[in-house]
Parts: sequence; structure tokens; C-alpha cells
Amino acid sequence: MSDILLVHGSCHGAWCWCQLTPELDALGHTPRSIDMPSHGADLTPITEVTLDSCAQSVVDALGSDTVVVAHSWAGFPVTQAADMAPKQIARVIYLCAYFPWNGYSLADMRRKAPRQPLAPAIVHSLDGYSFGIDPAMINEVFYHDCPPEAVELARARLGQQAISPQETPIQLGDTFKKVAKSYIRCTDDRTIPPEFQVTMTDGWPAENLHEMPTGHSPFFADPKGLAALIDKIIRVCR
Repeated sequence: MSDILLVHGSCHGAWCWCQLTPELDALGHTPRSIDMPSHGADLTPITEVTLDSCAQSVVDALGSDTVVVAHSWAGFPVTQAADMAPKQIARVIYLCAYFPWNGYSLADMRRKAPRQPLAPAIVHSLDGYSFGIDPAMINEVFYHDCPPEAVELARARLGQQAISPQETPIQLGDTFKKVAKSYIRCTDDRTIPPEFQVTMTDGWPAENLHEMPTGHSPFFADPKGLAALIDKIIRVCR
């Protein structure tokens, strides 16, 4: 089956895929996950994290024919990685993720959204280099439909997110356009407005657009359903 690389979003790490991984295993795939710079076990100082270094961490983890699942902010470094190493990527599956507009930063795109549901939960560090999520609001913005045990697992592991890479405009060539792409919209997302997920994928072929009736963390809310959808996308598009 497929080599699948799972790439986390803001403040998360490889740990967030712990319930999805066995479900993909059971379907015959080989799922792997990484910690991008300054997350999880990666000890890169947060002041040294860049969009380029995040993209390079994805490239470094690619096999020869890898399906990459990009959650949330990971849409930016994964798209840049697809521009850097298109021949190593079988398909990118954007999971309620930012699909970059060339010349825009993630922060630019977030400001273009019709609503800012995450804004009240963001807590900036005193030094201005990173942000975290208000612990009192993580359930509301990330995990409102997730089991309590998953929320507590995440609460203990959420970290700081470097601001610089999310304020850096992405510069893409033409090679990433040739990489096969699918998008999974989460229709009850309270982090990235679902209607903005529609905007970001305007003009995509209908067969590459999928939906789940979950919030921003389907890997906790419905790992079995998410694994089945990823498996379906891979099988149908092969």
C-alpha cells in the first residue's frame, strides 16, 4: 500500500497522530509522522525556525513515492516541500489546512478569512517570537468534538508555535502545480472557518474535494473515519 507522511499543524507535533496511525496500519498502509522544527522532540530554538526549515524537514522525511497529509498550518511547509521535491510526492492531502496563495504568508491568509475564531485563544510570548493557545480555550477551538482523554493528552503536549514562519510569504514555482492534491474540509471546524476552506479550494475538481462533519482535529474526533477517507482517496486516485 502507501507510504504516508503525517505533518502536524500549529503547536502540535508527531504525537497528535497517535490514534490515526494504528487505523492506517490496519488498512495496510505505512504511516509515519514528524516533528517540525521546535516541536515535540525537535530541539531547534524557536528563534531559528523558518518556513524554509519547516519545508526542509518535510523534504528530509519523504520517501520515493510518499502521500503527505498536511494538517492546518502544515499546508504551507508541505506545499513548499512539494515545490522542492515533486517527484517524491505521490499526492498531498490537505486536512482542513491552508492551501497557500503564492506571495502570501499564512498570517496574511488568516486575515483574509471572513472570521477569526482562533484569535481570542492566541497568547503571544513575552519575547514576541512565538504564540501558544490559552489552555482554557483549547477545547473550544481545537477539540470540541473530541473524547476527553484525547483532549487531556493534547493539553499536556501542546507547545509554542514560532511566529516568523507564519509571517513569511511563500514563494512558489510551477513544479508544485504538477503534484496531485486532495482536500478534506471539516465542516464543523472552529479554527479555520469552513467557508474559507471552500474559498481556498475554489476551482478544484470535485473529485479532489472531500468533507468530514468534524471540528479541526478529526485525527482525535474520528480517527477510524479519517483513515477510511484517506484510504479511499489513495485507492480511487491511484
